[in-house]
Formats: sequence, structure tokens, C-alpha cells
Amino acid sequence: MASAARSASRAFLRSSFRPAVRSTRSALPQGFRAASRRGYSSEAEPPKSSSNTLLWAGLAAAGGAGAYFYLKGADSGISSKNFTPTQADYQKVYDAIADRIANETDYDDGSYGPVLVRLAWHASGTYDKETGTGGSNGATMRFAPESDHGANAGLKHARDFLEPIKAKFPWITYSDLWTLGGACAVQELGGPAIPWRPGRQDKDVAACTPDGRLPDAAKDHSHIRDVFGRMGFDDREMVALLGAHALGRAHTDRSGFDGPWNFSPTVFTNEFFRMLVDEKWENRKWNGPGQFTDKTTKTLMMLPTDIALVKDKGFKKHVDRYAKDNDAFFKEFSDVYVKLLELGVPFTTKAEDRFVFKASE
Repeated sequence: MASAARSASRAFLRSSFRPAVRSTRSALPQGFRAASRRGYSSEAEPPKSSSNTLLWAGLAAAGGAGAYFYLKGADSGISSKNFTPTQADYQKVYDAIADRIANETDYDDGSYGPVLVRLAWHASGTYDKETGTGGSNGATMRFAPESDHGANAGLKHARDFLEPIKAKFPWITYSDLWTLGGACAVQELGGPAIPWRPGRQDKDVAACTPDGRLPDAAKDHSHIRDVFGRMGFDDREMVALLGAHALGRAHTDRSGFDGPWNFSPTVFTNEFFRMLVDEKWENRKWNGPGQFTDKTTKTLMMLPTDIALVKDKGFKKHVDRYAKDNDAFFKEFSDVYVKLLELGVPFTTKAEDRFVFKASE
């Protein structure tokens, strides 16, 4: 099934209509694995009730790192209560996520991969280096009010997508599962390898971060530096991270914005940067928030924060470099995405002990 889905994806992208935009003429990576059938997203997630907060807090308190409590996983084949997972065990989790990405193609443009990247990003991007709060360690988006923050709208789809994986491998924390899901999605959609290590602990509702820590797409370059600087990133790292806009699309029922950034939103490439540089962008005339559309086809979009990357000299030099060199983008994105996923995590392992997972074929 997975192999058939990937073959169908390749055939679709080879035969699908592409408007004649100069920046989209280069060949896509040979190893991309996304199913690219177009299918629109489901409705926006409804507001959550906090009535289950105490229940979730109790479950979260049972979590831990190092030695995990084994809760009778369906396919783990392990019967010991005190279970310390190995790299092979995490590879099984990776493989299960990759299989669902390949076979569950009823979301957006045919892949849940982009929303998994966004889940890992938003779970990690709440980190504040001054207070040491936030970040992926905790998976506090399980609870209101954090799950209801505007920047997290729609991420219920990603969390729900990973629930069958959690049921199959109950020893993995949500914090590790969400970040592993993001790493897996980047690799399975044709992106670079994302070295990853476990060690995150789930926390309860008391650890939820305040609203406003994630980027606001309607703002400018100074906002980008404020938000990403709070996490500890420099200009180069900020631009590299925003290259994740190669994947997915904006939704009016979530952010208010609308449309994909490029013509292959389920394939990870440097196309976001090439489109920024090569295409002409103009204000979109519509009944929605200010955003930009490509002059050639008027089917793509850029956010104000995206356009800010080419208006600011400090950012633009990195945009130009990534637009010309996909390998440089892949290398630097991998480094900074790993850094993002690890912000504030009290690991007991060393960086050189990170796992590099084998992607599906």
C-alpha cells in the first residue's frame, strides 16, 4: 500500500498541470514520498472544553523519561513493565508514522505530513530562553487554553492523526511522539534527515504557555526577530526555519489566510525561497486579511512575514542563498529544526547520540 501510494504520487506530480512560472521548472527530488492527491481540509476544530483537564493532568503525571511504564502496546512484543526503548523501538514508531503518512491521503493536498511538521514546530516554538519555559518538553498543547490559542488552530488534526500511534506504542511520551512525527514528516516528504533523540517528559496543564509566543503572520521583520530571538535564533536560522513554508497551505478557517506557497505543497524543497525571489508578488484583493498572490497565476500566496524576508537586507541574503542552493538549505534547515525540537529539553543523552532514522523507500 505505501509503495503504491508513493508511486501514484510520483505519477501525479509528473502529469499534473503546472503554470509556466520560471521558478518552478527545476526537477523535484527523486526520493519524495508524499501522496499528492488534492483533498480539502475538514472544518476548523471547535473550541475545546476544559472539563477534562483534571483527567488529562492525572494521565500526564504518570509519564516519565528513561524507564517508561509499559501499558500493553498492541505490536510492541514487549511484556516487561520497566521498558527502556532502544533506537530500534523508535524506528518502529517512525515506520508506523511514515506508513500512515503514505496511506492516509484524505487531508488537504493528499498528505498529513505538512500538518505534522507544523505540530512539532508549534509545540516547540513556545520556548522562552529567559525563563526556560515552553518548548516541546511537556506537550502542553493537549490542554486548554494552549490548544485553543489562535496560532494552534487546526492542529487537532495532527494530534488526532498520531493517536493510533500512541495507542500502538504507549510507552512513548506525547512530547517525543509529536517531535518524532515532525522529523518523520520532513524526511518522508523528501526533505533532509532530521537527527532526533528521546527524553522529553509530558507535563500537566499547569505548564501551559501564555498566548502570543508563536509568530503572527500579519506582522513584519521586527516581529520575526522578536519572536525567534526569544527562542535564541539568529537571522540565518530564522530564515531557514521559515523555509518550512515549502509544505502545506494556509486555511481561512484557521489563520484567516488562504492558499499554498507553491505548486507542490507536499514535497519538501527550496521552492518557497525560489518563488519569493523569482516570482512577482502583489497584494491580493479579497475579503480577507492582507496577503500576497503571485502575479502569474494568482493561485499561490505569501504572508506578510514571508515578504518581509525579501524586504529586509539581513534576511534577504539568506533567502537568495537558499533559493540558489537546495543542498545548503537542507543542511541548515536540518540543523536548526533539530535545535528547535530540542529547546528547553533536559536531555540525559549527548547530541552525538541522536538517532538518524531510515526513511521508507
